Amino acid sequence: MADALKIGIAGLGTVGASLAKILVERRDMLTTTCGRPIEIVAITARSKGRDRGVDLSSAEWFDDSVALARDAKIDVFVELMGGSGDPAYSAVKAALSRGVHVVTANKALLAAHGVELAVIAEQNGCILNYEAAVAGGIPVIKALRESLTGNTISRVYGIMNGTCNYILTKMEKEGLSFEACLKEAQRLGYAEADPAFDIEGNDTAHKLSILTTLAFGTKIAADDIYLEGITNISIDDIRAAADLGYRIKLLGVAQKTDTGVEQRVHPTMVPLDSVIAQVDGVTNAVAIESDILGELLMVGPGAGGNATASAVLGDIADIAKSRPGAQTVPVLGRPAAALQPYKRAQIRKHHGGYFIRLSVEDRTGVFASIAKHMAENGISLESIVQRAQSTTESTDPKTIILVTHATMEDSVRKAVASIKGEGYLVGEPQVIRIERPKTA
Repeated sequence: MADALKIGIAGLGTVGASLAKILVERRDMLTTTCGRPIEIVAITARSKGRDRGVDLSSAEWFDDSVALARDAKIDVFVELMGGSGDPAYSAVKAALSRGVHVVTANKALLAAHGVELAVIAEQNGCILNYEAAVAGGIPVIKALRESLTGNTISRVYGIMNGTCNYILTKMEKEGLSFEACLKEAQRLGYAEADPAFDIEGNDTAHKLSILTTLAFGTKIAADDIYLEGITNISIDDIRAAADLGYRIKLLGVAQKTDTGVEQRVHPTMVPLDSVIAQVDGVTNAVAIESDILGELLMVGPGAGGNATASAVLGDIADIAKSRPGAQTVPVLGRPAAALQPYKRAQIRKHHGGYFIRLSVEDRTGVFASIAKHMAENGISLESIVQRAQSTTESTDPKTIILVTHATMEDSVRKAVASIKGEGYLVGEPQVIRIERPKTA
């Protein structure tokens, strides 16, 4: 039997502790399936004495993750600390620079430094695996890096943040406000005390930037993503969507267009009868559209100790099964030198359907004015309806819902701007894109 694969783990939080427990408790099974034992020989974390539910006394303790990566006698450095900067960045760089393989769950690190780290890995003949960085336990990285080789991918999209999906699901199911659902998510541990990174779409954007690179062969461009969070989604939007046959999901979408690669994260209306509309709670889903396979939709747990640890373990197992000296799978799907510069598509050239909610003063001619501005911008309307109000006072503002046929985003924005100039709007208009997945 081959020598044991020696690993060092930096970070023993929820994921790290779950991983360590699995490696210890299933040692014999993993030895059989991987063809060699996997041993934890070095560890580091914020607290040395904390009980993590697993005996790690035989592993060497390091006070510094960079020192572990640089000096420990390991074959694989497992980075589970998080964050785009130090110590994660310096530790991963140190490991790769000395020829040690790396497994990480850190999407922020890859979004910021993925290309640089890929170059270092290639120069030193290392494997850099990161399945757990996107959509937790869903094997979307392996699918894009390996399984779909030869396919030309046209679009990648999905639900990649469990916090947002939980909030939107709870708003619909229980008729609660965004604020009430956020508080419940925080109470249950689905949302951080400061939830901005999740609810403003940044977490999804980091994950999407990695998928974009794998799908289209461009350099990672996390800062070139059109970004909208879910904080402005109201219960009125949720109810109107349901009445029209849609659900609202926060989607990350990357697709090729005539003007470049379009990356966008925003609330999206998807048809009730689509598979992705049925993905509720903290569950994630990622769809890949390609010319040979068609559409592949993967659904599963996107976060949590066991789900993420399972993905990390799969990456470690792949390294354990690899042959010394064998050519490794390129970190980003193709050699780093072959990645093309990212060309951002013009988001206002986006073509699709739109949901528009307007609160307007109750005066004669408003319907006709709205229809006129839509027509002047070449927008064909699928429907235009006035929703009933909770009161019957004739002076109360009225809610008008518009659903467009496929049109250009630029046209929608111009029409809404011109309507705002008429002076009869009450508050800001709501505009939500409609996405129609191929999978029903």
